[in-house]
Amino acid sequence: MSLRDLSAVEQIAALEAGETTSLELVDAHLAAVEADDVEAFLAIDAEGARARAREIDAMPSRPALGGVPIGIKDALSTRDVVTTSGSRMLEGFRPVYTATCVQRLQDAGAIVVGKTNMDEFAMGSSTENSAYKNTLNPWDHGRVPGGSSGGSAASVAQRQVPWSLGSDTGGSIRQPAALCGIVGMKPTYGAVSRYGLIAFASSLDQVGPFSRTVADSALLLKHMVGRDPMDSTSLDWPGEIALPTATDMSGLRVGVVEELMGEGIEPGVKAAIEASLRTMEDLGATVVPISLPTSLSGLATYYVLAPAECSSNLARFDGIRYGPSVDADNLLDQYEITRGDLFGPEVKRRIMLGTFALASGYYDQYYGRAQKVRTLMVQEFAQAFEQVDLLASPTSPSVAFPLGDRTADPYAMYLADVCTIPVSLAGVPAISIPCGLSDGLPVGLQLAGPAFSENRLFDAAHAIEQAIAFDTRPPGLAT
Repeated sequence: MSLRDLSAVEQIAALEAGETTSLELVDAHLAAVEADDVEAFLAIDAEGARARAREIDAMPSRPALGGVPIGIKDALSTRDVVTTSGSRMLEGFRPVYTATCVQRLQDAGAIVVGKTNMDEFAMGSSTENSAYKNTLNPWDHGRVPGGSSGGSAASVAQRQVPWSLGSDTGGSIRQPAALCGIVGMKPTYGAVSRYGLIAFASSLDQVGPFSRTVADSALLLKHMVGRDPMDSTSLDWPGEIALPTATDMSGLRVGVVEELMGEGIEPGVKAAIEASLRTMEDLGATVVPISLPTSLSGLATYYVLAPAECSSNLARFDGIRYGPSVDADNLLDQYEITRGDLFGPEVKRRIMLGTFALASGYYDQYYGRAQKVRTLMVQEFAQAFEQVDLLASPTSPSVAFPLGDRTADPYAMYLADVCTIPVSLAGVPAISIPCGLSDGLPVGLQLAGPAFSENRLFDAAHAIEQAIAFDTRPPGLAT
């Protein structure tokens, strides 16, 4: 078994046992990153990663994360390392500070090897909206890896890094995790600082981990959570995140969301989810149907609220405050040259949608009504968690779809997040784990819980993971 085949927890154990060094780990993963068969990375910091590995190897005792490599979504600021958010608007931009969550991981011993590809400003479900390249699904290079954190998901599935960071607004961690056959976790809103995350929709954005095992995700999240004075929406973490050890689900009540198991779910996906539900029952869980009627309005609600916030957040990219400065005769020409030429079509589409929803005369009809529906959704989830401990559904209604298949049909693309969006609107945590195959491609199972139930989610997901024993290695990946 190569070093790259070890999970992050196993790599840390090997480091502590003196069986390898951080520099050897970094070199092994950098070789795969630099080859980049799936176009997962936009920027590589090989020199910085090797220098940090040498520093950690020289320490009298290793930090908690040992000196294990990590990939970072390009929406997260990293000091002196190019950060573009997948957009020409920020091409060549080098931040002067590092995002809090990334800094916490670096302080704990994680080594950033590079920045991963993404849909421009995190707007998309396939990573095809990146201004730079298309990332390929490691299971089938003719298919998408999901999005918007497709580069982070593909890099982990391809074993270029053992874990990575993504951001999740409406499903941008969980959906690509499902399509790439790995684990993805969206924490409780506010659990992880957003300071240094280039904003898409501030009331929804949340940073979280990708990994090949549930334990790796738990360990990474453990070192990210907690209050940050630089982010007023961040929260103190109650207690501590523990590595999962559960081998059964005895005593847990799992609600199967009926609205997310019906029309639009591919038969192969539904079959894999139903098999997972039987596994949960074998593990001691009580599985019951549960209804979340407002979740049927999740997609429409999201595509009013998220674009509205996007139109506000992206107003700063005008060639004056942010973005390249150009010669123009007047302010309108300045905007047309920068915003008109440097934003991609999906970003412009969402800015226009959001500006319309916030316009005088339409605000109450669209934005105000969407906020009311979101409030109902929050209440509905809270009521559901009075009846059950966890909610289960598919993560994605389909397996990975072919490159180019939905680029001409935005609505079809938006439907890729129909199962993940209600959870995001409710602000509760959810995890996606691979649970089987459909047509030879991974299917993701989504488990959601009430706020700050991450430990329960990790334990349940770990028990299912051990029972299913899904092989996360893509078939075309050389041993």
